[in-house]
Amino acid sequence: MKILVTGAAGYIGSHTTLLLLEAGHDVVALDNLANSKYESLRRVQEITQKSISFRQIDLLDDFSLDEIFARENFDAVLHFAGLKAVGESFVEPLRYYQNNVAGTLNLVQSMAKHGVYKLVFSSSATVYGASGTVPLVENSPMAAVNPYGRTKIQVEEILGDLSAADPRWSIALLRYFNPAGAHPSGLIGEDPEGAPNNLVPFVAQVAVGQRPRVVVFGADYETDDGTGVRDYIHVMDLAEGHIAALGHLMTSTGAYRWNLGTGRGASVLEVIDEFSKAAGKTIVYEIAPRRQGDVAVSYADPSAARADLGWSAERDLKQMCQDHWRWQRTNPQGY
Repeated sequence: MKILVTGAAGYIGSHTTLLLLEAGHDVVALDNLANSKYESLRRVQEITQKSISFRQIDLLDDFSLDEIFARENFDAVLHFAGLKAVGESFVEPLRYYQNNVAGTLNLVQSMAKHGVYKLVFSSSATVYGASGTVPLVENSPMAAVNPYGRTKIQVEEILGDLSAADPRWSIALLRYFNPAGAHPSGLIGEDPEGAPNNLVPFVAQVAVGQRPRVVVFGADYETDDGTGVRDYIHVMDLAEGHIAALGHLMTSTGAYRWNLGTGRGASVLEVIDEFSKAAGKTIVYEIAPRRQGDVAVSYADPSAARADLGWSAERDLKQMCQDHWRWQRTNPQGY
């Protein structure tokens, strides 16, 4: 099949693009490179020994987007493009709504205009907000506590309405939890702009000497070691979930929501300890007060994806840390 991948140069987009190429698909990669680098796609081509057609285009450029759809005969779209920094979304909410919501509207309008009705959308567990009930299931209340999460909710609602109004659409809304790890080659991985927003890349930067210590926000939660517990999923498991969802869309219509997580939680200190073992060094950390909005425990119930897609996460926290460290130590400055 010919697949358009938006945000293809990003962390999850690049790993999924790699698997699409390995599965024999023809990929057109679209990215504005605002918070990613083309080098990731060059390395994907190096690993797979297959070529990618790349277009540096912003989804807000509806004219150029429409030109791509007019030129190519796509079978489906995997949509990763968007801004994703929670803290930044509080400072620049309009930019987040413009990019994440309006950009998606431009995309689906071009898709409909050119008869492409199969879409895999990169959503997030942030849609659940600060729910204290675990495990989180797909019908858990959506109550995002930040503008970034609310953009994901709005796009999910738009795509749900679109599917209900037009039965030709087949849409997967993938809510993933906390991606970590890297391709086992160590050639591609996570390369955040500025200070990482997530725990594992922050720990990795401390381990490689870029930062002095990890700040642990809260050690007085009602968990085994007092620190917050989250569901960490290997990026390769996550990429495989997208391939499974794409396969499901080929034989079905409607909008589907699936959690992509492991169904298991790990605490902040457990992650630091496991990464210390992978790196062979002690990772320094300090305890700071809790952050507003953080919950003690959050992890997925991934049983719907297992039942519907035949997919489940196979890699554990040890492998995530080993693979992430291999990437970080061989690419200390990222790409």
